[in-house]
Amino acid sequence: MADPTPSDPAGVDLARREIFRALGDNTRYAIYLELARSAAPLSTADIAATLGLHVNTVRSHLEHMREVGLLELHIEASGGVGRPQHRYALAADAPSLGLEPPVLPLLARMLVRLAADAGLGAADARGAGRDEGRHLARGHAGGDPVAAVCALSAGLGFDPATVDDDEATTVAFTRCPFADLAAGSPDLVCGLHEGLVAGFCDSLGGCRMTSFRTLTDRQPCQVDLVPV
Repeated sequence: MADPTPSDPAGVDLARREIFRALGDNTRYAIYLELARSAAPLSTADIAATLGLHVNTVRSHLEHMREVGLLELHIEASGGVGRPQHRYALAADAPSLGLEPPVLPLLARMLVRLAADAGLGAADARGAGRDEGRHLARGHAGGDPVAAVCALSAGLGFDPATVDDDEATTVAFTRCPFADLAAGSPDLVCGLHEGLVAGFCDSLGGCRMTSFRTLTDRQPCQVDLVPV
C-alpha cells in the first residue's frame, strides 16, 4: 500500500492530528496564543520574555511547531553586522481558534487600493492618521510623552528604539508591520503612520514631532520628538 501523500485524506488527517497533538502541550498552546494575537511575527526572545520562559525552552517548542506545520519562519536581515533575526508567525493554513484576524491584511490591501484609485495622496493620509492619533492619545493622559509614543508604537508592532541628544529624542521604528503595503503605496501608508504619530503627540502634549523619515529616506524609518 502506498504511503499517504499530502493530497491523500489519510495523510491530511495524520498531519492535522500532529498539529492538534502539538497544541495539546500547555507551553506550545501559550506560544500559539501569543503568535495568534500578535500583529507581527515574534522572535524567540519576544515570546520568552512575555511568557517568562528560557529562550532555549521556547526555541525547541517553536521548532517543533514549525515542523508540524503550525508556524512559518521569517528571516530578517539586521542591516548591519550580526546574524539575521529569526521571527515566527502562524502558518497560513494553521487551524483557526477564533483569535486570528485573517481578514485584516486583505481589508488593508483593499482600502489602500481604494484610496489610491480615488486619487487620495500623502496629505489625505496624514490627515486621516492625525485624526486617529488624537483619538488614541485619549488613553495615554499624563506621564512621559516619549514613553507613550514608544508604547503606542510597540503595541502596533513597530519595535521602537530611542536615541536622545540635547535637543531631541529620535525614535527608530526597527520593524514595520505594514512593510508590504508601504512598499507598494509608500505615500499612503507612510503618510498614515506620520499623521498618526503627529496627531498622537499634538493631543498628548509634552512633545511635538519635528521630522519623520520614512523607508524612502533611510532604514529604519525614524521620527524626531522635541519637548514643548
